[in-house]
Amino acid sequence: MDLSLNDHLHGFTVHTREPLSEIDGTAYTLHHEKSGAKLLYLQNDDANKAFSIAFKTPPADDTGVFHILEHSVLCGSDKFPVKEPFVDLLKSSMQTFLNAMTFPDKTMYPVASTNEQDLLNLTDVYLDAVLHPAIYGKRAIFEQEGWHYELADDVEAAEGDSVAGDAVAATEAADGSARLTLNGVVYNEMKGALSDPNSVLYDELQAALFPDTAYRFESGGMPRAIPDLTYEQFLEEHARHYRLDNSYLTLYGDLDLERMLAFLDERYLSPVAAEEATRDQERAASSQEPLVPHELRAQAPIVARDAVRTMATAPENACVGLGYVIGDAAQRTRIVATEIVLDALMGSNEAPVKRALLDADLADDVQAFLADSLLQPFVVVQLRGAKPDVAERFRSTFEAAIREVVACGIDRTLVEASLSRAEFVMREGDFGMADGVALSMTALAGWLYDDALATSYLHYEDDFALLRKELGQGYFERLLVDVFLESSHKALVEIRPTDGDEEAYEAERLAAAEATMAPDDFARIADEEAALRRLQTEPDTPEALATLPRLSVADIGDAPAEPAYDLDTETPVPCLRHDITTHGIAYTYRYFNLEGISFEELPYVSVLGMVLGKLGTASHTAAEIDTLVNGQLGNLSFFPEIHEEENGPGELAPKFVVSASALTENVEAACALPLEIMLTTDFSDAGKIKDVLQQRRIGMEQGFAAAGHSAAMARAASYYLPAGVAREQLGGVDFYRFLKDLLAHWDERADDLTARLADLASRLFVDDGCTISFTGTREDYDRFWSAGAITGRHASRERRLNLPAPVVRNEAFIVSTDVCYAAQGYDRRALDASYTGVWQVAARALSYDFLWNEVRVKGGAYGAGFGAMRTGNLRFYSYRDPHLDETLERFADASAWLAAFSPERDAMEGYVVSTVASLDAPTKPRMQARRQDGDFFAGRTPETRQQTRSEMVGADAAAVRALAAPLASAIAEGAYCTFGSKDIIEASRTRFDVIDLLGE
Repeated sequence: MDLSLNDHLHGFTVHTREPLSEIDGTAYTLHHEKSGAKLLYLQNDDANKAFSIAFKTPPADDTGVFHILEHSVLCGSDKFPVKEPFVDLLKSSMQTFLNAMTFPDKTMYPVASTNEQDLLNLTDVYLDAVLHPAIYGKRAIFEQEGWHYELADDVEAAEGDSVAGDAVAATEAADGSARLTLNGVVYNEMKGALSDPNSVLYDELQAALFPDTAYRFESGGMPRAIPDLTYEQFLEEHARHYRLDNSYLTLYGDLDLERMLAFLDERYLSPVAAEEATRDQERAASSQEPLVPHELRAQAPIVARDAVRTMATAPENACVGLGYVIGDAAQRTRIVATEIVLDALMGSNEAPVKRALLDADLADDVQAFLADSLLQPFVVVQLRGAKPDVAERFRSTFEAAIREVVACGIDRTLVEASLSRAEFVMREGDFGMADGVALSMTALAGWLYDDALATSYLHYEDDFALLRKELGQGYFERLLVDVFLESSHKALVEIRPTDGDEEAYEAERLAAAEATMAPDDFARIADEEAALRRLQTEPDTPEALATLPRLSVADIGDAPAEPAYDLDTETPVPCLRHDITTHGIAYTYRYFNLEGISFEELPYVSVLGMVLGKLGTASHTAAEIDTLVNGQLGNLSFFPEIHEEENGPGELAPKFVVSASALTENVEAACALPLEIMLTTDFSDAGKIKDVLQQRRIGMEQGFAAAGHSAAMARAASYYLPAGVAREQLGGVDFYRFLKDLLAHWDERADDLTARLADLASRLFVDDGCTISFTGTREDYDRFWSAGAITGRHASRERRLNLPAPVVRNEAFIVSTDVCYAAQGYDRRALDASYTGVWQVAARALSYDFLWNEVRVKGGAYGAGFGAMRTGNLRFYSYRDPHLDETLERFADASAWLAAFSPERDAMEGYVVSTVASLDAPTKPRMQARRQDGDFFAGRTPETRQQTRSEMVGADAAAVRALAAPLASAIAEGAYCTFGSKDIIEASRTRFDVIDLLGE
């Protein structure tokens, strides 16, 4: 549908219309007259359509009220009175994105789908959720998602319906034999999030830069402050901010605009505008102040140098941050230019300013990034693994390095390379989510602060063209002086580790609360907890479930066309040729055989992947390699991976991967540069290698605390999968221990390491057993091979990789976090259980029904799930979990739940629809090619994927129940692992081999 300026359509008026080449389409801004809602329509041919509604939500304190609201409004509404419509949609829709996000100054509710009716359904549920949520009639939603007290010794009574049991427990509590605990999904989520020193540093830096504005508060909520939030304040903040005149709507893609606008106007915008007007009149008539959103204002320039925060964490987590405000959100080109020059000077170990900081020996690592999508974007420069008392030296060293760059002039090739890299990223458009969702977020980086900036952040081609013209003209040097050297708005913040108890505030708060309570107060808490448990346990009524819009299996449609690929054996080495449209980008992967590497050498293989591209070669210095890669390639990476066949646990295809991508004009570079690095890297610079290893160590340690579920699942897999054993050597706990030992004995091991790396490179990078994968045009394919894609080297193909047998260890790793991550699993193939697509339907049911209710809703964990891998791995996990034993008990109960699985017909069809939709979801060219490569090495054909899809489509409840027996057998093997809080692990009744991972 083509719109013109000032067109009136279903209550909307078109304000602007402009072509937007960056999305191959047109952007329109519209205004809804009755409600005041603003709408941005991004029109193009993308079948993956999207809708989003966002609200400006600047916090006024650290209670995390907008984060709790983000969770809570998705727990039922007037039109859809079910407990978890959000989860019901995950179980039943064809969504390609479904989530909600809290930012420092806004809250977003985006959805996407390839099916237009499904998108309309999702929009319907989301709009009713945010505008008519059930929170006003159900206080328990606030308690579940935000915070509530529980009686620690009253678990069994609270889980039942026995009022007598609650009264007994309350009396015991009054006598002092029970104690209070705090629980709540957001409360536990933020305990986990703020166990990360990097998150704490960012919060402290933002507070120091903006002490007089909403940005001084943690929008997600500080665990110390979350229990200060009352239910009444919670409701008031919803009424104050979730108003249509404070909303920003986005539509994206190839959709029926008139149908969508009519729906928005008739179902929500006009009726809700009338409701809001009535409420405003009632408040005015009763002399109440109008509920207007909190103000979001700019911070006057300030210099803060002495901000120090102590934190109970490991000494190696010490960190220091510098923050420099760039300007305001309206200065889009200035912000882009700052990001480009920051990448040029700090984007790699060889970038000049980062190299100066690393050489100053201030810390194990230095990072820099741009904090944008704020009214006043700022640069963060951060030390990780900071040494004691280096904060002021860090500032002076950084600014001295900037001063030297300005004095000498920025190397033009560095900025050109960073511009090229940024252009590649934008052209590739691989956002990691549906494009329409990512673009709606991007638009708000300007639109939230000025209606005239609705499309400002969607344009990038003009900025890049302008900045290229400014190369060599002094623009970037002046920018460095203005942003860094003459800044009047900056801060220096330090996080100092201590030996204290980070959770002491919780015990103090609970003790103080208990001291003021009478027996009736404990009885009330017991009653409230019991009421919450009843709400969580009682199923939705058939009438409530019937209100949800649903698709049927008949709506699924045919499978998307699978791009063709084949093995070209006429090339110098076999080549997987993918027929995928890439919009002017070529993707190349070289797969080298790892079977000639011994098990003991696997950690060195990972180190090899980490350092390649970061050292000099026979023809170029490390800095020159870095600039060439950034300027000519979109991506260059080196890493090992293990491919598994479906039916044989020991049937592995271990590969070392060399990945390169480039714009079509640089396809020869995608051939030549990786070859130069593979064949002629000089491994003698031990200092540069040590920098890389220290950075990886820090990254792994922080990953154990921030994403411990991934580490726990990987470690548990090594108890029963040969591939898991290999992966632990390559990148898990075993590799981390290798890395720590290597760094602890660096002086005596450095020479041996450099020799090993050179030897490995000579043995690995040979044409024998190598397979290449190429995705791009036929012309680019021919140019790639004409450039000389092979190594020209040969070596013995003797198999040396013999893996030790997996052994169940049941380990509990203590790491720096206040929560826990639990994992359990086993190899389906060891139980003679075959794989079918029904496993994926069962996994969806277990994840979004049983585990969601038992571990997240009742247990307070931020997340939990179950996965059934085609290659045998059946695995459970929990994420940011306040419990351990209770979660493992829920895992143990999963097979019984599956054995009794008997959903209504509509619910069963929903599971099938959503499972098939996840398989059919659109993917970017790079991921399509990688998936096909994986299928090839695992011995799977395109027909295998189609068969799996057919099995999903045909799944019924009986087929799902049939999987309960093999699942029960897997659970009975008792292979579990956890990463988490020392207090939680040491209080566990489960038999673990407890290991203080960071203190080993």
